[in-house]
Amino acid sequence: MEQPEDMASLSEFDSLAGSIPATKVEITVSCRNLLDKDMFSKSDPLCVMYTQGMENKQWREFGRTEVIDNTLNPDFVRKFIVDYFFEEKQNLRFDLYDVDSKSPDLSKHDFLGQAFCTLGEIVGSPGSRLEKPLTIGAFSLNSRTGKPMPAVSNGGVPGKKCGTIILSAEELSNCRDVATMQFCANKLDKKDFFGKSDPFLVFYRSNEDGTFTICHKTEVMKNTLNPVWQTFSIPVRALCNGDYDRTIKVEVYDWDRDGSHDFIGEFTTSYRELARGQSQFNIYEVVNPKKKMKKKKYVNSGTVTLLSFAVESECTFLDYIKGGTQINFTVAIDFTASNGNPSQSTSLHYMSPYQLNAYALALTAVGEIIQHYDSDKMFPALGFGAKLPPDGRVSHEFPLNGNQENPSCCGIDGILEAYHRSLRTVQLYGPTNFAPVVTHVARNAAAVQDGSQYSVLLIITDGVISDMAQTKEAIVNAAKLPMSIIIVGVGQAEFDAMVELDGDDVRISSRGKLAERDIVQFVPFRDYVDRTGNHVLSMARLARDVLAEIPDQLVSYMKAQGIRPRPPPAAPTHSPSQSPVRTPPASPLHTHI
Repeated sequence: MEQPEDMASLSEFDSLAGSIPATKVEITVSCRNLLDKDMFSKSDPLCVMYTQGMENKQWREFGRTEVIDNTLNPDFVRKFIVDYFFEEKQNLRFDLYDVDSKSPDLSKHDFLGQAFCTLGEIVGSPGSRLEKPLTIGAFSLNSRTGKPMPAVSNGGVPGKKCGTIILSAEELSNCRDVATMQFCANKLDKKDFFGKSDPFLVFYRSNEDGTFTICHKTEVMKNTLNPVWQTFSIPVRALCNGDYDRTIKVEVYDWDRDGSHDFIGEFTTSYRELARGQSQFNIYEVVNPKKKMKKKKYVNSGTVTLLSFAVESECTFLDYIKGGTQINFTVAIDFTASNGNPSQSTSLHYMSPYQLNAYALALTAVGEIIQHYDSDKMFPALGFGAKLPPDGRVSHEFPLNGNQENPSCCGIDGILEAYHRSLRTVQLYGPTNFAPVVTHVARNAAAVQDGSQYSVLLIITDGVISDMAQTKEAIVNAAKLPMSIIIVGVGQAEFDAMVELDGDDVRISSRGKLAERDIVQFVPFRDYVDRTGNHVLSMARLARDVLAEIPDQLVSYMKAQGIRPRPPPAAPTHSPSQSPVRTPPASPLHTHI
């Protein structure tokens, strides 16, 4: 096994790494008690799904179901298959129409109602099944021009309830697959002057735009031209995003201590080829294009052979969510004096009448996404580093709502309200201690370790941490529990200590004890300040970066504890008689957002 310092020197490849592609989910649509628009029969419903762009906020048609004749309770057969990102707010809209002709122009058909939700709302609902009332809004979209048109032109009344839409999400089975494989090489080029080579492999998946994204690198094998690398496992979606014929590029390097690794050569393959296992098809020539151009007699720079290949399905984040695992969200806000006087515009806590401050922006960005995975929407909110009334005692673990028995606030708006109230009643003081709030959440996480709950603590701070040793110890202890910690640093302070807590490069330890898991993710808020003033887009990027690791952290805890997902709750049975299905007046269904 290669030493940690050797692996750390491969960090130049880490900087190229993209996040593992999202899993794909299949959305099934049913409706109950739709409006009846037909004189002598029932409506002939069609559902149109729209997605919203993150940057321009425009709604785009994603796809259409089939038309079902003569029913007010349709169960549509055609599904919508979409990429799912836990860390993004994916807005969806569903419009229902009574189809009166074969025209693809939606303005030619009667509008029956619409519903808005996020993909997170669907998958975060019990059994990943969401029911919402359909309403007739003020506007719909003209399918031909893409411009808003009055939805009430078909006799509807704005705001009127007109039935229910039932949305169910199911993860595609091939997104659960994990491939395990092992490679060896033979007669690689000698790159070291006083030795042989220290080879390692870097795997890249190809993207739809022709670029490549790193998805795995092996350990370094010292001083050999015939290495046998260790077996490794990788999600199939990370290797090829579920496309079995997509190109996989593998580069072979000779490791150098100074980081200037020598390129030996490369080859390409695909998941379909690898799945053949050990065979003559999976012996690859390693080719260095520059060397091939210079030398007429050049054959290759060695060969790489697939020794073994196996694939199995593993439990995923969505399996646990569908089985009822709740994500308990707690926020802890820094009330130390270094934030500045809240009544002055230079303060990080200043409440402008025109825009949210950095604390409120970060809280809203993360909270708006994570709230859908907690059914009661009650979120504990804590403060630290302030003097509290009436006696002026300093506290590093006080409830923003003033209720010591129950620090929970109702929804994200409730947290913001309690935060603003606290700013008017407490005195900003110090120092910046994290350990009390980490211990507070760890205590709650320790009380329920059966897989039904997972805690996420968001700490928003402006300062240099004062109790580093105690915080490290609290995090090492918390790493055994069902919890993760997100830290957002606001202001212009140096956050070197936060990077150390993050533990991406070196796993955090305390008193010689290593944390069982990496549970901390840190980002500096200033990296996401958009100079154009587009807070929506910049905060979406912040939320994406701090939340991206949560699904894997949750699954790693469950696997370590041997906890399997619970069976999802049974959906209510309702099987109305269905009338004939018609081909929808639209183009084929898209397969990704």
